[in-house]
Amino acid sequence: MELISQVLALEPTSQVLSKEPIVSFAILLVVILVIPIVFERLRLPGLVGLVFSGLVLGPSGWHLFQSNSPMINLLSDIGLIYLLFVAGLEVDLEKFRKKKSRAFGFASLTFSVPLVMGILLGLILGYSWTTSILIGSLFASYTLLAYPIITRLGVVNNEAVTVTIGATIFTDIAAILILGICVAVGRNQVFSLAQILTLSGWLTIYSVAVVAGFDWAGKEFFRRSGDDEGNKFLFVLLSVFLAAVGAQLIEVDKIVGAFLVGLAVNEAVGEGPVKEKVVFIGSVLFIPIFFVDLGLLIDLPTYLNNLNAIKLTLLIIVCLIASKLIAALLTKLVYRYNWQEILTMWSLSIPQVSTTLAATLVGYRAGLLSSEILHSIIILMVVTSTLGPFITSRIAVGLTSSPAADAPPTDLTDGDAPETDGALSIVVPVYNPQTQQYLIEMAALLARQSKGKIVPLAIANAAAHMDAPQLEASLERSERLLTKATAQSRVLGVAAEPVLRIDDAFAQGISRAAREQKASLIVMGWGKRTGLRALLFGNVVDGVLWAAHCPVAVTRLVESPKKIQRILVPIENLTAPILQPVQFAQMLAQANQSHVTVLNVCDRRTSSSKIAWRRSHLSLLVSKLALPNTPEIQIIAHENVAQAILQAARLYDLVVLPFIRNRTSPGGLAISDVTTELARQLTCSIVMLGEPQRAQTNVVISNTSNSMTSAV
Repeated sequence: MELISQVLALEPTSQVLSKEPIVSFAILLVVILVIPIVFERLRLPGLVGLVFSGLVLGPSGWHLFQSNSPMINLLSDIGLIYLLFVAGLEVDLEKFRKKKSRAFGFASLTFSVPLVMGILLGLILGYSWTTSILIGSLFASYTLLAYPIITRLGVVNNEAVTVTIGATIFTDIAAILILGICVAVGRNQVFSLAQILTLSGWLTIYSVAVVAGFDWAGKEFFRRSGDDEGNKFLFVLLSVFLAAVGAQLIEVDKIVGAFLVGLAVNEAVGEGPVKEKVVFIGSVLFIPIFFVDLGLLIDLPTYLNNLNAIKLTLLIIVCLIASKLIAALLTKLVYRYNWQEILTMWSLSIPQVSTTLAATLVGYRAGLLSSEILHSIIILMVVTSTLGPFITSRIAVGLTSSPAADAPPTDLTDGDAPETDGALSIVVPVYNPQTQQYLIEMAALLARQSKGKIVPLAIANAAAHMDAPQLEASLERSERLLTKATAQSRVLGVAAEPVLRIDDAFAQGISRAAREQKASLIVMGWGKRTGLRALLFGNVVDGVLWAAHCPVAVTRLVESPKKIQRILVPIENLTAPILQPVQFAQMLAQANQSHVTVLNVCDRRTSSSKIAWRRSHLSLLVSKLALPNTPEIQIIAHENVAQAILQAARLYDLVVLPFIRNRTSPGGLAISDVTTELARQLTCSIVMLGEPQRAQTNVVISNTSNSMTSAV
């Protein structure tokens, strides 16, 4: 009532909101939910929309929020720490190891050239050495905002792309360390060699202690914690904030510690549910609030009335783009990449988002950067985050992958099954009687082709006492399901070996039983529970996909598998590892005498010669599977991959999709996953085939992709 009376009394809205933080928080949640979706529909990065929201809601717009609000400052600080932690966590160590010498060479050029140009620009404009060096370091790093694009185009394994991805480890580390030194020197207002050497010494000791210490502690803790994802999640968060506190103790900014601990726990966390949950929490809440807070700092009327500030912005944008281009051209001279590869490297290194914005805000708060520079860097982010991916999508089309990328794909019959004649051992988790019939039919069709067997699996939830009534009820239900599954298998003419297992969790129980049974494939149902609950507390499908030793087929069947006559297999990338869905579809087609079509969608501007090359290359890859019946190959030129597949799928009974998790920029605000859109809109039966985690490379989490729960 007090809030209503204040509104009726026509109190200023900002005063009402300042007295009621819960109202401000509710508005922020609406903004970070709706605005990124709207901007992505407009083909603009969602983070640009968040900054724009801050501009509209802040002092330059509706005055709903103030940049000095305690609540927003706290959440923004957490978002700032989270942003740099995720940047460290997302560093692709595997890509760096593959081409470390060339990655270091490109990193040296794409870091040093912008650094020198930024320093010269700062000195020419009359800034101090400390500020000029900080401006140079802002230019030096970059964010792989276009990673989903090169993933979709299938050129991640091109050497030039791999080098660009690997180089981020050097540019990010160097930029963060320079920031730490500049801020510490700026706070003490002393620029002496002795002070810099002392600070550098402490920073070196701190960095080594964090990277080595937390790396060891993380691996030990994860090893001892077993499957307890909650404790692992809390350990990662604790590590982040302990490192941030340690950084402040040696008088460097807390984001230095956050980034270093991200590097430290990178290998310990690996690619799994724990990393997904850690990134998810920051992606959907804290990091978006950080971008909104940046928008609150923009004083648009003052900026537009300041001609010098506009000139400064133009200079910064031109210098950044030119310096990155010069670095790419020097790389061409050294490593002899072709023009298409060099322009792709240049476009990938243009976007200035995570490290740049975080360092800018820290420098601004420390008094090293003026409001004009702050405004210029924010506009630089908007321009480069839009321009870089746009150029990449045009230039990277048709890049060829390295020869290593064309290694033979994993064979479904190469599992650990004891049969020596290629027979499949298929584990079918049974839980939902409504979907059990179709699951058993699907498994039977596949097993019959290889004279294999089905392993119906039921999981009974463990209880503290083995004689607990709820455990007894769960066992009885499981036995009924297994009896029914065995009878169904017998009718279908396939051998069945039912397994009843007592376990604490469904996902772990399925994965462990599949390993014990030396399964070649897991066939399971696709449930309906998605969203926040699934991502926070996990779900069966995600858990099995992360942990299983063999391929996992997640099915959504709208009719009996025996009625399937036309199967479509969309292939996003022309690389061998993702051709396993083709093999799966062909095995199913043999059982039903069905027809298989392999579809690849390329950009609508792709020339006829490149389309012909894609057709021949895809035919060559499919031929490596040595299939008895060669599937039909279709290449479609279309501006929207998902829409092209949806239109083609209208003529088919089943679509087989690869389960791919796209890498995103920190914050998950990059381009959405095509597979997710297809899974939502397809009306026919779907099989989503996931490979074992060890077979997936560069797999990271998108906060919008593939959150499913099994209803087995």
